[in-house]
Order: sequence, then C-alpha cells, then structure tokens
Amino acid sequence: MPDTPDRYGTQAMTENDLSQLRIDKSGIPNRSFKRKRYVLLVFLVGLLIATGFLYKKGVLTPATQVQIASVQKIYPSQTFTILNASGYVVAQRKAAVATKITGRIVYLAVEEGSRIKKGDIIARLENEDTLAVKNQAMASVQTARFQLEQSLAELSDATLSYNRSKELVSAGYIAKAEFDSADARFKRARAAVQANQSMVSNSQAALQGAEVTLDYANLRAPFDAVVLTKNADIGDIVTPLGAAANAKAAVVDVADMDSLKVEVDVSESNIEKVFKDQPCEIHLDALPSERFPGKVHMIVPTADRTKASVMVKVAFNALSPKVLPEMSAKVAFLLREITEAEMQPITAVPTSVIAYRNNQPVAFRISGDRAAIAPVVPGRQMNGMNEILSGLNIGDKVVISPTETIIEGTRIKLAQ
Repeated sequence: MPDTPDRYGTQAMTENDLSQLRIDKSGIPNRSFKRKRYVLLVFLVGLLIATGFLYKKGVLTPATQVQIASVQKIYPSQTFTILNASGYVVAQRKAAVATKITGRIVYLAVEEGSRIKKGDIIARLENEDTLAVKNQAMASVQTARFQLEQSLAELSDATLSYNRSKELVSAGYIAKAEFDSADARFKRARAAVQANQSMVSNSQAALQGAEVTLDYANLRAPFDAVVLTKNADIGDIVTPLGAAANAKAAVVDVADMDSLKVEVDVSESNIEKVFKDQPCEIHLDALPSERFPGKVHMIVPTADRTKASVMVKVAFNALSPKVLPEMSAKVAFLLREITEAEMQPITAVPTSVIAYRNNQPVAFRISGDRAAIAPVVPGRQMNGMNEILSGLNIGDKVVISPTETIIEGTRIKLAQ
C-alpha cells in the first residue's frame, strides 16, 4: 500500500517536533528562592525593630520591686500629734426633769430639740385640787386681815378710854374700879390685835404653801438647755418614783449645750503625755470634714481598773450647733497650738516619694503594672510628709524612694 510509508514518516516527524517544543530551564534564575530570602530578611529586620521597641517599653525587662504609698488628704496637726484617744461628747450639766407630785399631764410645751430658758414651763399637771386649796388659803388670809382690822379698831377705842380713865382717876372724878375696867379692856384689845396679826401671818404662810404646792404641777426648766428626749405625753400619769402602773417618772431629759465636752479614756501608760490646758484637736465621726480645736479641761483623778485607763475631759475652744451629746469623737493631743493656716486639710505624700529628674520634682504614679512619671509642685514639709500643691490626686498610688532605673513605663511589682 503506497500510503503506508508516508504515514509512518509523518508520525516520526511529529514526535521530533514535540520534543523541540520543551522549555529549557537551565538558563532561567531561581526567582522563588530570591523571594523567600527577601521575605526572611524583612521578617528579621521587623523582629529586631519590634524587639527594640518592646525592650524600650519594658515588656522584655524584668519588673522592678517597689514599695508604694497613697496620696492622702491630711490635716497638718497630724504631723505633730503625740497621742490619740477615742470617746464621746458628753453634756456636763444635764437633768431628767420630773415632778414632786403624782398627776396627769394636761399641757406639754416642748418636743425633742426644743430650746428652753431657765424657769420656762415645760409641762403642767392637772391641778384643780391644789388650786382649790390655794383659793381657800387666800380666803383665810382675807378673813384674818378683816379680823385684824376689827381688833385694831377695838384697840384704838380701848386705848382712848384707857387714857381718859387714867386722867379722870388721877383727878378723883371716877372710881378706881372704873379705871381698872378700862385698863382690862385695853389689854384685851391689844392681845386681840397680836392674835389676829399671828392669824394673818399663819394664813399667809398657808397661802404660800398652797401656791408652792400648786406650782408643783408646773414642770419648769432648771437651766438654759435643749430637750434631748421626751418620755411622756399629754394624758400620761407621772409620779416621782414611777412606781404606779402605766406611770412615767421623768417627763423630759434636758442638757446644757454650753457644757458639752469630750470624755476620752487614755491608757495609764500614756497619761504622763497629757497635761491640763494641753492643745487638742477634736474629730467627730458625724462630721468627718471638720476639725474642732480644743484643750484639756480636766484629768479625772482616778483610774478605771477594768480598762487600765484614766478619763480626760477635753473642752471645745468654740462650740458649734452641729455638735450634739453622745456623738463619738476622737481627740488628738498636740505638741503645740494649731495656727490658722493649719486648720485646712492638705494633699500630702511621704517626703521620699518625690524624686528629681532633670532638676525637676516628679513622682511616679502607678498605672496598672507600670510607672508613669508625674511632674509635681511640692509645698511645705512637715515631719516626714510633703504637701503636694499640684500633679497628684488623692488616692493615687505612688512609688516610695524611686531609683534612677525607674523611668516612664517601667514595669513594677510590689515588694514583699
């Protein structure tokens, strides 16, 4: 068949042509290897940069052990306090106003907090019976006075008759017996006057007693005071001993607010630090933002064996209407008097908190686990404390005695 060789020859030529179409890779550079080497180089450079940045930020550095303190609001007097004691505000003059008679309250003029003056009527008891006794005594006084006036008139007439009879008997115009009769009448009239004078005095005394008894129904303030508690009300029965059923004893409890003092217990081992008129500062728990200057009024000359303490009474230099009896109080016994400039609180830190960077005062505030530099303006130094005029806030935590290695962002941890 004539076409067979041609077919075979064409097939051979096709295989040769396909082999010529293959790409020769021997002359092409390895671009993939170069790309990988470039990426690795970029990664190493980035790693070095990140490492330097983290090291600078302190992430890769070990934490520095530090001691910390809090920024506080203090009173300057705290820096020269030698002793502190606790106690209560106590009225040195107080009374439980009660009655001397038993009766029912029909009038009550006060309530808790009322201010009263000495002699003011606080309450009144029913008094119809004693009022009747007083009216009877007044009538007796009037009767005695009328009888005295009658006897005085009789004495005047008897005196005239006696004098006339005396002149006549001397002249012999009347008998001696008639003169004796006039003399006896004069003496009886004089005795009657004296008796009626005594009756007037007696009836006046009875009237005074009735008035006093009647006034027992009026409960009066014993001194200028404030009513602390009201123990009875209108309609209640009060009695001197409070022994009757449903009866009350004291109607009100009052206290002289000008006599308020703080009574504190001072340990026997510290009592030698206290002396009369020693300057003090009083702090009431109910008024945390205020301080009251005072002085030692008295050291009670006896000790409490159960508490091994001695009571000290501290007087306020100036009383405030905010101060009330039985408030809990703390007293600071001071080395010296408080000046006017030391009455206000200040922001302060321990002196060792302040450091100097580039000759500028700074403190290191703690933020999380890092130290943050805070420029400050220091003020007065007082017994280990330094006033901070600006740069820190109350409650901030700051590093004590920061070393030169502590900078902005330094990792810190609390020393054990």
